[in-house]
Amino acid sequence: MTSTAPASRIVLDRRYATDLPELAVPWRAEPAPEPELLVLNEGLAAELGLDAAWLRSADGIALLTGGAVPEGAAPVAQVYAGHQFGGWSPRLGDGRALLLGELTDPAGRVRDLHLKGSGRTPHAHGGDGLAAVGPMLREYVVSEAMHALRVPTTRSLAVVATGRPVQRETVLPGAVLARVASSHLRVGTFQYARATGEVSLLRRLADHAIARHYPEAAEAEHPYLALYAAVVAAQAELLARWTALGFVHGVMNTDNMTLSGETIDYGPCAFLDAHDPRRVFSSIDTGGRYAFGNQPAAAEWNLARLAEAMLPLLADDESSAVALATEQLATFRPLLAAASTARSREQLGLVSASVADATVASLAARLDELMTAGHVDHTGFFRALGRAARGDREPARSLVLDLAAVDAWLDDWTALSPEADVMDRSNPVYVPRNHLVEEALSAAVAGDLAPLRQLMTAVTSPYDERPGLERYAEAGPAEFDSAYQTFCGT
Repeated sequence: MTSTAPASRIVLDRRYATDLPELAVPWRAEPAPEPELLVLNEGLAAELGLDAAWLRSADGIALLTGGAVPEGAAPVAQVYAGHQFGGWSPRLGDGRALLLGELTDPAGRVRDLHLKGSGRTPHAHGGDGLAAVGPMLREYVVSEAMHALRVPTTRSLAVVATGRPVQRETVLPGAVLARVASSHLRVGTFQYARATGEVSLLRRLADHAIARHYPEAAEAEHPYLALYAAVVAAQAELLARWTALGFVHGVMNTDNMTLSGETIDYGPCAFLDAHDPRRVFSSIDTGGRYAFGNQPAAAEWNLARLAEAMLPLLADDESSAVALATEQLATFRPLLAAASTARSREQLGLVSASVADATVASLAARLDELMTAGHVDHTGFFRALGRAARGDREPARSLVLDLAAVDAWLDDWTALSPEADVMDRSNPVYVPRNHLVEEALSAAVAGDLAPLRQLMTAVTSPYDERPGLERYAEAGPAEFDSAYQTFCGT
């Protein structure tokens, strides 16, 4: 039986449940038999206007697991469809998740409070609806690292162990993740609405998305085309940031692409050690569809599916709607190129207007080829370039086998007077290195959270080099990197 949390502690709206009841199934979380708070993001709690001390209490933990909800809240399992590795799935939805509701933070921003691992819903499709400690802590670590790296992302508020065992390859301890997002609207949400054949539902969904994310689109001559254009632009910026950091999402299905442009779902994700456009970490991506270098093309494909879903809103005549959507989709590549060049300017310290975009793009392309050929440590090399800009080339040179090639590149680059301070603010010292993530998760599952806390200390201040954290800046062993795989956790 779900109880009611003290109303004075938190207010959750029911906007999604009220505006789009056809896309929501009222549902309640399964009670956690022995809940234990593992990690609480006190900084995010303060940002949301929540009392961290109360969240640590029995009542707060009950909210974080869905066992208690504020009076007036209406938890729902969201409904959506999606293309999964290119194959159409007409009805997916939150199989092990719940939208508890929307809260308004002290800055006036509306944020979803959402749970993962809270039990089976009608969309579980035979799954158990549960989550294990390891995967939920992975999302906590990586999403908070991404936030610190200035990447648009969903956030992690807390992970609570449930005391319930979860059967995977072995029996694992269960957990619930409390996640915060600008919304959980996805490309797959629009695909499901379109598949119903109810244009009025599709229109209400688009209006809801405009109100949540792109209110300026409401004032445009063609609001729904403006909405689509805004999503295209947001995804171009997001993909440029992923690429600059060497981030591999792993499962870019249309149900994992948000309308907000936030990164969502950190299942089989990873960061590159050795730079390789063909690198795949996900155990289920056997064809390399979502390899590191394929992510921009995957995003463009997903945006094409969004356009198809929105066609009835773009024009009464389908051929006219297709023409409008095609024209807008064609902006993705130049927007991505511009965003990528902007990121390269920062990474290479070439922020002066006297350096042409074409020069920056050419240098970045040459560097990508050099790093690919030598399997150069992605994060380590870009950080070392800051020292090269100050005159010490050896840390960067030592990471590359082809010294003649790197020397020629360094000569051309340093001739443009790169700004080292800009580079140090743009190239992190610390990212969630895969071997360290696995080390921390293994220890946490065994009951020791100290390695996780130390990892969080490093990755949540990623640009500040600090003594005692040297191992968090180092690539993992080559044999570990070459064999490393990640899993969805379901």
